[in-house]
Amino acid sequence: MRTRLLNGVSDNCITEFTESPMATNITFHPGAVSSEERANLLGQRGITLWLTGLSASGKSTIATALEQHLLHLKKHAYRLDGDNIRFGLNKDLGFSEKDRNENIRRISEVAKLFSDSGAIAITAFISPYKADRNLARELHTKSNISFIEVFVDAPLAVVEQRDPKGLYKKARAGEIKEFTGISAPYEPPESPEIHIRTDQLDVAASVKVITEYLVSQGII
Repeated sequence: MRTRLLNGVSDNCITEFTESPMATNITFHPGAVSSEERANLLGQRGITLWLTGLSASGKSTIATALEQHLLHLKKHAYRLDGDNIRFGLNKDLGFSEKDRNENIRRISEVAKLFSDSGAIAITAFISPYKADRNLARELHTKSNISFIEVFVDAPLAVVEQRDPKGLYKKARAGEIKEFTGISAPYEPPESPEIHIRTDQLDVAASVKVITEYLVSQGII
């Protein structure tokens, strides 16, 4: 067992945590309700919509509007936002590649639980590495849960111009290390189920694209 220090959400926050070996004396206990029965009782089947893209590409804004739209359609949907998760579940993680990987692994498992419960889980995370997104997809596939990757795409020049939190400016000035798109890589999806160009579509049009896809797939 070893202890290490990691940067927390705030630049001034240091969080200490202890890594422990995985427990071996545990047994998975399946429930008494099948996925099919749950879907029939709820009137919908759970899926995960995985929104990925650069900071300021519009992921969180679209996810928030989409969640509201689906709820108005009487569909059980819940949004898991990258920044919000780091205030709780993942507040012990920093922004190194290793910590980013663990951040996505945890949220992949949480999203899978939400979708397994019958909810439409909407995640909005930069999730810059293909391997991590592939891991998220594999976790869902193994559980027979639909995983829909949504590439929220905007050119770097556009997101830098938006820069609502001033993060790109700080990254360019060297004040933020390992910042995706500037000093850390972003690996764009090669074949996402949905590709949205937010430099060409507004929020309403983006939500419409996703909704129409869900309708075409018989999800809603």
